[in-house]
Amino acid sequence: MVSGGAIQIPSRLPLLLTHEGVLLPGSTVRFSVDSPRNMHLVRERLLKGTSLKSTIIGVIPNTRDPEHDTDDLPTLHKIGTAGIAVQVVGSNWPKPHYTLLITGLCRFSVSSLLKERPFVLAEVKQLDQLERYTTPQRDATATDDGELGELSEKFYQAAVQLLGMLDMSVPVVAKFRRLLDSLPRETLPDVVASMIRTSNKEKLQVLDALSLEERFKKALPMLTRQIDGLKLLQKTRKTSPDNEKRVTDAVLVRKGTVFPGRQFNLDEEDEDDDGDDTAALERKVHGANMPEAALKICLKELKRLKKMPQSMPEYALTRNYLDLMVELPWSKSTKDCLDIRAARTLLDNDHYAMDKLKRRVLEYLAVRQLKTSLKGPILCFVGPPGVGKTSVGRSIARTLGREFHRIALGGVCDQSDIRGHRRTYVGSMPGRIINGLKTVGVNNPVFLLDEVDKLGKSLQGDPAAALLEVLDPEQNHGFTDHYLNVAFDLSQVLFIATANTTATIPPALLDRMEVLEVPGYTQEEKVEIAHRHLIPNQLEQHGLTPQQLHIPQSTTPDIISRYTREAGVRSLERKIGAICRAVAVKVAEGHTLTKTATLTSENSKQHGGEGLNLPSWSDKAAPPELPIVIDHIALKDILGPPVFEMEVSERLTLPGVALGLAWTPLGGEIMFVEASRMEGEGQLTLTGQLGDVMKESAHLAISWLRANAKTYQLTNMVGGSDPLEGTDIHLHFPAGAVTKDGPSAGVTIVTCLASLFSGRLVRSDVAMTGEITLRGLVLPVGGIKDKVLAAHRAGVKRVILPKRNEKDLEELPANVRANLDFITATNLDEVLNASFDGGFPGVSGTRAHPQLTSKL
Repeated sequence: MVSGGAIQIPSRLPLLLTHEGVLLPGSTVRFSVDSPRNMHLVRERLLKGTSLKSTIIGVIPNTRDPEHDTDDLPTLHKIGTAGIAVQVVGSNWPKPHYTLLITGLCRFSVSSLLKERPFVLAEVKQLDQLERYTTPQRDATATDDGELGELSEKFYQAAVQLLGMLDMSVPVVAKFRRLLDSLPRETLPDVVASMIRTSNKEKLQVLDALSLEERFKKALPMLTRQIDGLKLLQKTRKTSPDNEKRVTDAVLVRKGTVFPGRQFNLDEEDEDDDGDDTAALERKVHGANMPEAALKICLKELKRLKKMPQSMPEYALTRNYLDLMVELPWSKSTKDCLDIRAARTLLDNDHYAMDKLKRRVLEYLAVRQLKTSLKGPILCFVGPPGVGKTSVGRSIARTLGREFHRIALGGVCDQSDIRGHRRTYVGSMPGRIINGLKTVGVNNPVFLLDEVDKLGKSLQGDPAAALLEVLDPEQNHGFTDHYLNVAFDLSQVLFIATANTTATIPPALLDRMEVLEVPGYTQEEKVEIAHRHLIPNQLEQHGLTPQQLHIPQSTTPDIISRYTREAGVRSLERKIGAICRAVAVKVAEGHTLTKTATLTSENSKQHGGEGLNLPSWSDKAAPPELPIVIDHIALKDILGPPVFEMEVSERLTLPGVALGLAWTPLGGEIMFVEASRMEGEGQLTLTGQLGDVMKESAHLAISWLRANAKTYQLTNMVGGSDPLEGTDIHLHFPAGAVTKDGPSAGVTIVTCLASLFSGRLVRSDVAMTGEITLRGLVLPVGGIKDKVLAAHRAGVKRVILPKRNEKDLEELPANVRANLDFITATNLDEVLNASFDGGFPGVSGTRAHPQLTSKL
């Protein structure tokens, strides 16, 4: 504690027993702590203490090896130094230990030991303050005062002489000069003795010198010896130029001749190389054509780099930072290819269908041709997996003639991956955006941010929030990475994000992007994609040619409908790959089989035979006849029995079953709803992993049917008018392991229960979607295109939709609209009429609902 300029320490101090060095008042020394006593001291006093008093400890020199620290307390030195622990760092390698940074305050003597375990605690007596403030009688005589003043002045002049022999550009020398001018004269012996090269024994002599006069007498010969050593070295370089003098001074510092413990990895060759390297880096900085703000920061960092020794960790940090700043494409860009016709042809060749995406890219090219300063749009392709979102991004880059870079965001949960790390430690690095720009080398690439809907969130921040500035056309012209700490213009970058669903994208981030829906493919589109792209690619990857394998147009629909059920084409590509592998085995065996077959044929003819018959696919002993044509028999042999069957008509053979349509991130799917009833107390049982919304839809359907039971002639098992009287209802959604939820199953549940209560079958070619209200109105739902495509894949002929979703039918392909019969409904009467052959009992056309006139 400091009060009125005097240092006051506690009367009881825990003692740190050191063997590495000697702490003198006014100096700062780093000690490694690994002995049991010292470890207990750090844990119980320094780490748990909260006050300034708890960080003051006594440092006692100990000549015994701490590894032999047994229960016996070693003989303590009579004088110690009280110090304040300014830093505590723990580590487990190579063994558990702590590193303490301690600044010396004053001397003390040990009066008595209070305890030895778990650490040493002693009663101490402060010495420096007593010498300085309580013994003024020593200064009463002019002789003593004059002798002490003469020693002080002589010591100060010797320290100034030592500094004059060194180069002031060395940071440690400059620090020593500042200390020399600012410290009181009475503290100079301790400070200088701790900085110049001395042994621990000599430092102990300075520590044991209690009077200031004796302290000057002990430290002055050490300082004089240091000066004489430098004079001897300077005799050998009388003709050396100034730069060599500075290098030699740096070498002296590195070798510890002047300041031990402060070493620099410099020698004459490294200094010259470093000078040339720094000059080359400076030329690169001026030639990078960066903005004024970035150039100013680079020049400032370069100036610091020139004064910094290479051994400092900050040297590598600064050098890496400057290298990155030079490599970034501040003004490098590629010229866009603005040929609209060529772009249209390229997009059509790369991708079949996807008309909406292609039209948007051509619009961007057209506007770019008319206005060159157009900012890059932020597009977001949303659709199920396997529909070609990522490959469309590559095609857009080829169309524009730009560089392409993909950034996978799935599972990223640290905002530093986007914004970078701050330059406060050795492992800092820029974010993925700046790294991508460095990789492509231009400032107007096409960036594909893949799986943006799968970003995570953790204690390290929210990366989706870090993307807000990147994906905002009004803000990204000044994007600031934490590592760069200067603005970089991203306005010319064309960002394309991909996602399977927008439900998990934060609304603020979704608002900054232009969402383009990429729905699944129809069966006809899949056939075209297979024969245009998938089959040629798989033939090339498996080393086959069209003369060896032929998959006819009539076989591809069987692969699509019987072995795959998906919105995209990934499973289809895998099935085609399986066919190619099976054919590759046949072709590879053909060379050997052909020779064997030829010999067998000749032998057969010699014995009156008629030769070999044409080989079949299953004939493993005969050579194949090329090309191998894949028909339905070969398809079953290669891929096995069909995985999917058209089971819609088979499932709808009993009352109480209806077919609904559902949307998933993987595309649309058909969904069966089954109901049964038995004698009971009117309970409703729901199974099939249903969410809260689906459960509410089921209760809503039951309530509407009970309210309209007389109108629709619905009865229970005992013949009453209430369908639930004496009856238990079990409503089941198959595929119970899959969680189901969402507001689109209301009409399907009503139709299923109406079929159960009336005993009539629902049409086997009808699928439906829509939500209901308690009054029987049908509400619109989302995902219409995906749901209709799922119904089309399942062979459904009639689809019942809400009336307000009629506008969504315009996005469907023409062949799908031609093959399906769409019924748009505004209320449940229309749904029931369309779901049953001949209409539903009690429903005559569309029942008129009373219209209310507003009185407002």
